[in-house]
Amino acid sequence: MKLRLALAQINPTVGDLAGNTALVLKVAADAQSAGAAIVIFPEMVLTGYPVEDLALRPSFQAASKSALENLARQLSPEIVSIVGYLDNVDGKPQNMVAVISGGEVKARYAKCHLPNYGVFDEYRNFVAGDRTLIVRIHGVDVGIAICEDLWIDGGITAQLAARNPGLVIVPNGSPYERAKDDVRLALVTRRAREAGAPLAYVNMTGGQDDLVFDGDSIVVNADGALIARAPQFHDGMMLVDIDVATQTAKPDVVISESPVAIANPLIPGVAQRLGDEEEIWNAIVVGLRDYVGKNGFKSVLVGLSGGIDSAVVAALAIDALGPEFVHGVAMPSKYSSEHSIADAQTMASATGLGFRIIEIQKMVDAFKGQVELTGLAEENLQARVRGTTLMGLSNQYGHLVLATGNKSELACGYSTLYGDAVGGYAPIKDIYKTDVWALARWRNRVAIEAGEVAPIPENSITKEPSAELRPDQKDSDSLPEYELLDRVLKAYVDEDLGHDALIAAGFDKELVVRVIGMVDKAEYKRRQYPPGTKVSKRAFGKDRRLPMTSSWREV
Repeated sequence: MKLRLALAQINPTVGDLAGNTALVLKVAADAQSAGAAIVIFPEMVLTGYPVEDLALRPSFQAASKSALENLARQLSPEIVSIVGYLDNVDGKPQNMVAVISGGEVKARYAKCHLPNYGVFDEYRNFVAGDRTLIVRIHGVDVGIAICEDLWIDGGITAQLAARNPGLVIVPNGSPYERAKDDVRLALVTRRAREAGAPLAYVNMTGGQDDLVFDGDSIVVNADGALIARAPQFHDGMMLVDIDVATQTAKPDVVISESPVAIANPLIPGVAQRLGDEEEIWNAIVVGLRDYVGKNGFKSVLVGLSGGIDSAVVAALAIDALGPEFVHGVAMPSKYSSEHSIADAQTMASATGLGFRIIEIQKMVDAFKGQVELTGLAEENLQARVRGTTLMGLSNQYGHLVLATGNKSELACGYSTLYGDAVGGYAPIKDIYKTDVWALARWRNRVAIEAGEVAPIPENSITKEPSAELRPDQKDSDSLPEYELLDRVLKAYVDEDLGHDALIAAGFDKELVVRVIGMVDKAEYKRRQYPPGTKVSKRAFGKDRRLPMTSSWREV
């Protein structure tokens, strides 16, 4: 028979139990109106995800369970809702799914394989790995797994296979990560074949701190063939009519035995996946938009230097919020070039963002009049005056300051604490410099193809990078050329290759020693940098965290 599923690819907010409840109710009502028999929500949709140490608070656990009972009473009895939430079992927090029908919770399933990150570490083996749940809905025996359950070979789907489900449902909260090579589809395909049943995988959308969820919900048949796929980074509901066998197993819970007829069968759609630059751009835009909105900010402030990093950050902010909510400040010193101000002004004119110029030289001179500083200390003083200026404007007008540093600079410690490192969010902190250039060219190309003005000045892209803190300064005075530097960094930071392995890979020994030394000494700076959207598998602070005090050296 055919069963209509609604996959709710939506964007909850951590801790907003009332708001998340309202979102679930609206989507469930829409799903019912569309004729769906089952609506599936992402994992922990009721609390938002990930909740981190909030999971340890008895008050939050109780609030989650109370919200679930309240939700169950309000949901229409005409549709079965699969809802993720936080529970407490034997005094320990648990990632759970509730099966709701007829105004009450009919069944609950606890995640069997908990992720090896965050607050759930301690409870990884709390639920026995051989526990499964099958619920009969309209005669279809539905097996349930949650997120990481899907990733474990020989795990829940293999155990469900022994029970012969007619359908497997997998609520997820799977963060975006660049260059996954479509691992989700391959995994879903493999698990469907393993279970011998169609599989519906629903993923959330939206940003949460430094994570961003890209949706990309997937439905495959029992052979693993793709039936439907939702767009990436798009909030919405995907409806799918899926062929399922009935009464295939001995269910744990029976909700309904009677099949449901589908009056007007749907033609499933498969959304095209995005290209690399478009994926990354969308990920950062969504992450930035949600960080700003979910934290109660209305506008952002960028130190607009005329360089490529600040220009890309400003363009991202414009796409996320609109130009009227983006404010740029040029802060020239005596070492600033004329083209720096000109390029910043060009971008402001092209995009409509707010723009002003604040001369900092008198402030720098006043500081030096009280404290004698020379050399590097004087250079960093300029950056710190700029940082103080930005934070003062933030306090005055309520803007969120965006730090503009990229991953290459963070890796090597090429930034000034309390200077260019100030801010509340750092959109491109997980983007290497060479990728910043690639994103800028892509964004301009998209604008031109749409008949619009390119947002990023061409001169910002083509000119040689410089902090402009001393006469004729260039980034290459302190760092290897970025094209070469980024190759080493990707191998050392992202792939964890050590000194010998890097040299064996063909990198020059002197270069390797130099780069490793810079990276290892800069951990204390990275710990103090603002959060920013994670797009790689080894983002600083989220996935790669080294001791600040350590005598270990690769060389």
